[in-house]
Amino acid sequence: MKYKVVIIEDNIPLSEAFAEVIDASPNFEVVAIYDNCEDAIKNLRKDCAKLFLMDIELPGMNGVEGTKEIKKVFPKANIIMVTVYENSNVVFEALCAGASGYLTKNLQPNELIDALEECTSGGAPMSIKIAKMVVSSFQKKPSKIELSNREKDVLLQLSEGNSYDSIAEHLFISKNTIKFHLKNIYIKLQVNSNIEAVQKANKENLL
Repeated sequence: MKYKVVIIEDNIPLSEAFAEVIDASPNFEVVAIYDNCEDAIKNLRKDCAKLFLMDIELPGMNGVEGTKEIKKVFPKANIIMVTVYENSNVVFEALCAGASGYLTKNLQPNELIDALEECTSGGAPMSIKIAKMVVSSFQKKPSKIELSNREKDVLLQLSEGNSYDSIAEHLFISKNTIKFHLKNIYIKLQVNSNIEAVQKANKENLL
C-alpha cells in the first residue's frame, strides 16, 4: 500500500511537477493538491494523508499556521516544508510548529523521494544549508531560564503530543503533579499555555 501525500502549494506548475515525481515512485501517491491551507484543512479527514508537502508563503493562512492546524487533527502527520526561504527564523518557526523537515524548492526529483522515505522512517529531512543552520543554533548561549529535570520531562512529553494521562503513565506521576509542574513552568517561562511553553522552551534551547 502506498503512502498518501497531500501537496499544499500555490505555484501550480511546481505542485504538478512534484505530483508527477511522487506518483511515479513505488511507495507514494498524491491524493490531493491545494493552493491554500484552508481548503486542505477542510478536507483533512477525507484525504486521510499522513504526509504533506507544505509551502511557507501561501495566500491566507501561511504554511507555519497551517502546520499547527494540521498537527491538531493529526498529531503524527509528517509535514515537510518546501520553500525558497532559508532564513533561520523561518526555519525554526516551522520546526517549532511541528514540521518534520524543511527543503528548498530547487531540490532534485530523487531528493524529494528520498525526503519522503526519510520521513516515513522517522527521520527529519533537511537541505544541507538548513541542517547547518540547525547545528549552529545549538552553539547559542545557554538560556538563563532554569527548569528542573522533571519539568523538562513533562515539557518534552507535551512537545511530542502526549496527553496528560499518557504523560502520567510514562513518568509514573499523577495528573495533579503534572499540573503542578506546568504551573511552575508557566511562571518560569512567562507563558499561558502548553503550546507557548513548548515553543518558548525550544527557542531557549531547554529541550
